[in-house]
Amino acid sequence: MEDIRIGIVGHGFMGHEHENMLTKMEGFRVIGISDLDQEQLKDVKDGIKRYASNEELMQDPEVQVVLIAANNNRHHDLVIQAARAGKDIICEKPVAMNVEELDHMVSVVKECGVRFTVHHQRRLDRDFRIMKEIYDQRKLGEVYTLKNSLYGFNGNMHDWHVYISEGGGMLYDWGVHLLDQVLWMMQGAKVKTVFADLRNIINFEVDDYFKILMKFDNGITAEVELGTYFLTDKMHEKWFERHWIMGGNKGTAYVDGFEPQGKIVRTAHLLKNVDGKRTMTAAGPTRSFGPPAEGTILTEDIPAVSTCHEDYFENYKKAYFGEEDFLVKIPETRRVLALMEAVRESARTGESVRFES
Repeated sequence: MEDIRIGIVGHGFMGHEHENMLTKMEGFRVIGISDLDQEQLKDVKDGIKRYASNEELMQDPEVQVVLIAANNNRHHDLVIQAARAGKDIICEKPVAMNVEELDHMVSVVKECGVRFTVHHQRRLDRDFRIMKEIYDQRKLGEVYTLKNSLYGFNGNMHDWHVYISEGGGMLYDWGVHLLDQVLWMMQGAKVKTVFADLRNIINFEVDDYFKILMKFDNGITAEVELGTYFLTDKMHEKWFERHWIMGGNKGTAYVDGFEPQGKIVRTAHLLKNVDGKRTMTAAGPTRSFGPPAEGTILTEDIPAVSTCHEDYFENYKKAYFGEEDFLVKIPETRRVLALMEAVRESARTGESVRFES
């Protein structure tokens, strides 16, 4: 196969990440990079073009695929510009600011006959894939609840992320990933209702905390929580960094940290009812919350997975040459955007929102 020739729009954090990753991978060649701030191009690797404008990149016949890593509010216009230049497109998340923008982007992409997908690389996070494996294999029996959470230590965001006009805020930044993970884990299940709390705790313009509750038609209630000013003095334990928990009628699973650690936990037997007698234990009458008897709690190792973010581009390469489907499909990203709109509506009204019938 020939190398896929890529041009990167935007050389901020993710632009640098893409440059570093793709220049090390077989099957890709980074032709050039553009950025509105030419200072951002000073450290572009030797042998890669530095374009004076995005238009110059779009019109370069060497570029086959445009990878958009610009600010969130610019995704719509850049996708349309790339499509009309006849380029295939990978866009960073969130693909658009709202569903209306995305629908317009899709119509132009179809009109131009180019390929279009989104960089949702966190579908390949190992902590998520472990929990998805547990869910898919029904290791906990009938799952009734799961929680997907991320907590920070410093509170402040950086650069354009603190401005509404630029598409900042944590719902756009990380919420889109956390919601996508939950929806992609339970493919085929519909979200019946959404209730959300979305707040500015220490940032003036944009959200830096949210709690989202979703009730699915498969009986599962999913919670997604993020806080950038959710403080702890136990950073070495990683609980506040990243946390999953899933409960079923045959056990519980937890996974902590981006370098995941966790267990599947079960009981050797259930507590027995005591017929017609008043009893008192060391834990008091509510024995469920007391210390378990020795041998009651059993643990199993969590499944081993070997995914990494490079796998996103390995899939892209195969899909580009028709060997498999793209990992991320546009209707899936549209559903996430629609869910985010429901989250904002619930937070605004303080009421649950019906989502999918």
